[in-house]
Amino acid sequence: MDNTIIIGTRGSELALWQAHHVKGLLENLGHMCELHIIKTKGDNIQHLSFDKIEGKGFFTKEIEEALLKKEIDVAVHSHKDLETDQPEGLVVAAVSPRADARELLLIRPESADSSKFFSLKENAIVGTSSARRKSQMLHHRPDIQLADIRGNVTTRIQKLRDGQFDAILLAKAGVDRLKADISGLEVVIPETDVFVPAPAQGVLGIQCRANDERVISILQNINDAPTQSIIRIERTVLNRLQGGCQLPLGIHVTKNKDAFHAQVSIANTRDAPVRHFHKTGNDADVLIDDILKQIYS
Repeated sequence: MDNTIIIGTRGSELALWQAHHVKGLLENLGHMCELHIIKTKGDNIQHLSFDKIEGKGFFTKEIEEALLKKEIDVAVHSHKDLETDQPEGLVVAAVSPRADARELLLIRPESADSSKFFSLKENAIVGTSSARRKSQMLHHRPDIQLADIRGNVTTRIQKLRDGQFDAILLAKAGVDRLKADISGLEVVIPETDVFVPAPAQGVLGIQCRANDERVISILQNINDAPTQSIIRIERTVLNRLQGGCQLPLGIHVTKNKDAFHAQVSIANTRDAPVRHFHKTGNDADVLIDDILKQIYS
């Protein structure tokens, strides 16, 4: 019987890094693995920003369908891309330790101005396709102009170097994982209490069929339980707000001893006023309720 674990992934350079990373972890445990590349709706639609694509799960749906059809055994995702309601028959069986969840603002040297917030010149053109990043950038710098940008990490950095933008916003974790070349660019890394990351940013979600006891048992060996408990708070808030990539929500939870600390940024639309607040609590479910009460108040 062939016990090779077939891992499904998107074909972008970052998705492949993530899939190879999980493949390496499983092979270190003695399991044979193969990668299977699957193209998603989000890969096929490159002319629209994330907040303009119809529906949800546009980087995951086709991969999840392959899981349900038993074409693959495991799917590796950026956890922030996953729907908070899992499709029937699927489960996120493991998550990775969280990488650096902060944002990375990359600026062309000629567009930098150290006297301005984020060291960005007046009326700069900033590239991002994230509603959350758009709303928070406008909150801090209402003078800037926003422009949609798509493509993988290195493609976006090249577009910046080519002068299509004055600056771009990326997840630091992705740039770090790829060891992308950002030499010659000005780098600003806002702390998470200034620019709040997406729910589960910096975490990999490893998905399989809910009835596949063998694979679930294997994946438990690479699950990071502390990270799992933290992002449950972030993703439950997102779920209760019925939000996806189109919702300008930032939420980042840390744990210090027995206390959870949550930074939250929320807006109704990308160009609406942003509400930014901090909540602390020892009980995760009480903290979730407190955050939602504050949002709805």
